[in-house]
Amino acid sequence: MSRFLPPPLAAALPKISTPAYVADMAALRRNLETADRIRKEAGCRVLLALKAFAMPVLFPLMRESLDGTTASGLHEARLGREEFGREVHVYSPAYTESSLRELASVADHIYFNSPDQIRRFLPLVRAAGKDKKIGIRINPGYSHATLGGHLYDPCSPCSRFGVVRERLDELPWDEIDILHSHTLCESLADGSTGLIDHVAKELGPYVGRVEAVNFGGGHFINKKGYDVDALIRAIRDFRSAFGVDVILEPGSGIVVDAGYLVSTVLDIVHNKKDIAILDASASCHMPDVLEVPYTPPLCGAAGPGIEPFTYILGGNTCMTGDIIGEYSFPRPLKPGDRLVFGDMLQYSFVKNNNFNGTALPDLSLLHEDGSYEVVRRFGYDDFRSRLG
Repeated sequence: MSRFLPPPLAAALPKISTPAYVADMAALRRNLETADRIRKEAGCRVLLALKAFAMPVLFPLMRESLDGTTASGLHEARLGREEFGREVHVYSPAYTESSLRELASVADHIYFNSPDQIRRFLPLVRAAGKDKKIGIRINPGYSHATLGGHLYDPCSPCSRFGVVRERLDELPWDEIDILHSHTLCESLADGSTGLIDHVAKELGPYVGRVEAVNFGGGHFINKKGYDVDALIRAIRDFRSAFGVDVILEPGSGIVVDAGYLVSTVLDIVHNKKDIAILDASASCHMPDVLEVPYTPPLCGAAGPGIEPFTYILGGNTCMTGDIIGEYSFPRPLKPGDRLVFGDMLQYSFVKNNNFNGTALPDLSLLHEDGSYEVVRRFGYDDFRSRLG
């Protein structure tokens, strides 16, 4: 991350009550332009994966560049229908009859995970309307998850996701509209094009039996180094070879590097090393820091030992492992200092929690004219309502 704050954020910093997630509207608009270019030049559809990012106040902007949303269950599907509009796709490893009845009234495209589930529930979905599209998730045996090893690899050994090659002939292909293959995680273009080439070479006979192929998420289309032209060529070639529609479902790739988590130093303690306690928590506010794990970028800081003053940064909870990372700074930290973590829109507030009764950060926008807007502030009532 840059040593210097973007000027609009630097100007707004004194107004920001911390902790706060801040969506950078200028950066988000640039990311959406990439998605729109892929849609138009490749002739495909691009959906927002709500599991990675779901801020309804931004949906009006996003729907200008995206074709709809993809959900992992009923609540996300409802959010996509009621707040985003356009197409609603949903995939779950398994459905109950009651959940699927509700989903069939909300979703346009429903993806199944196994031959048994599609046989059981196909009549229910068909009865909900002839316009409903049926998809099947397959496991193509192509692994290209660059984050978290097996934790985020949908094709890892014994994965529960998708129909494996040896069971594909059990599927009712005459009833299936979309073949779905999600195997990537934070992959650059070599992963995206590799998946497309793999499906073309290894699964061509099955592709020829459907209307569309959904290549899932994990396409890190806005990350530095991603070759967008290569993706566009691969999709064009695939569509030309098979005469099918192509769908992509990026989540992180839409919002990567388009927002921040702003925090404040509360105290400095010493135990063999200097430790700064923040009002931002890895455990509560950035769960992937511990789950993946990874060390988030921090504006104005470097790795430990590079700058003169090194600190461990920790959250203000009782969890011993609530550690964000170790960083070095050109000047000593002191209580009241503001710290700005980068790339904090993806998988952050959609996964956060109130452990210890810790307050959730504000959801806010940094507008292109430099103005700062708090969209939602959370308080005791939000914490209490979750506890029954």
